Amino acid sequence: MIEVVAAIVLWLSLLLVAHTYALFPVLLGWLAKGRQPNRNVYAPNGADLPAVDILLAVHNEEQVIEEKIRSTFQTTYPLDRITLYIGSDYSQDQTNTLVERLASTYSGVQFRPFYQRTGKPGVIEALAREATAPVLLLTDANVFFAPDTIYHLVKHFRNPIIGQVGGNIINPEHRREGISGQEKAYLERENQIKYEEGVVWGAMMGAFGGCFAVRRSAYHPAPASFLVDDFYISMAVLRDGYQAINELEAVCYEDVSDRLPEEFRRKARISAGNFQNLSVFRGVLWPPWNGRAFAFWSHKVLRWYTPQLLLLMLLANVVLVVRGTGWFYQLSLLGQLGLPVLVGLDWLLRRVGFHSRILRFITHFYSMNAALLLGWWRYLRGIKTTVWQPTQRFQQAK
Repeated sequence: MIEVVAAIVLWLSLLLVAHTYALFPVLLGWLAKGRQPNRNVYAPNGADLPAVDILLAVHNEEQVIEEKIRSTFQTTYPLDRITLYIGSDYSQDQTNTLVERLASTYSGVQFRPFYQRTGKPGVIEALAREATAPVLLLTDANVFFAPDTIYHLVKHFRNPIIGQVGGNIINPEHRREGISGQEKAYLERENQIKYEEGVVWGAMMGAFGGCFAVRRSAYHPAPASFLVDDFYISMAVLRDGYQAINELEAVCYEDVSDRLPEEFRRKARISAGNFQNLSVFRGVLWPPWNGRAFAFWSHKVLRWYTPQLLLLMLLANVVLVVRGTGWFYQLSLLGQLGLPVLVGLDWLLRRVGFHSRILRFITHFYSMNAALLLGWWRYLRGIKTTVWQPTQRFQQAK
């Protein structure tokens, strides 16, 4: 009986991991084939294009804030319908000085400094209370718009069923020394999955927080205690009955993460925030055959619990080997133990200047799942603060 239970746990865990990482993307691509995205859109430069309020929370962003502001206003969208609200969360570098100087050049900039650390959700909510436009566009300081990005995000709101539109964030370059190549591949895959979820079910599972637009009537701010406000906003849109889609033509550019410790820190923080959101939106998971729920299970929840599934697989495999169930489970246990060892091999080879793309993907997979596990543990212990430090910009591998 013990062997049967252990075998069921092992194979079920393996199936669930395979589903979230491989089977679901393949199935989704098949379902999306031949389907068209929303076609009820505003015309470029149309007289009926709505006003847009852009919300930006910053903390010590002197390296990128000037380029961010300039790229925002170098747009094909009518400038008289754009307002950029910037909230500085107690920045201690030259961020405030740079914003104040550029505000004299760009009349559409509205600046609000905060004199104590508030956290991103609190800053965004304060800016949203000041904003008045029917469309809100949330973005990050290191995400730079193409000239037509704003139009491609906003054009879909002509369709009253559309509540949120995500942008297509692209990493323009990567280096083989760090993990930027793996982050770039991950981001490209996620963009495609989100696009196909929108096409098939109108249920994109969370816009990238660096660039998305939301209908004001569908906007619900995240609680101040939440770490990941963008996913909360996305799921609230779906809960209200609106559709959420990803627009691949709404291109914007972000410097990609390259240092593993920096990305690990960010992913662990996001993981803790994901479990906060799951506690609020668990009702969306039922019934599981609903397209929205199926996407939530497949794309997000199973991905978040992959570390626990990997540990269950390992534990079940150990039980099967101890119980003497044969060579197959001995071989599978060797594989489960051997793959993490390759992370150490990748580290050693990297120290002598040799870089293997395959080994780096293995390192990225296990490191990011370790970050997920740490974030889950932090969530269980209780979130202490929502104050954040921005990811280091223009990173160099070390």
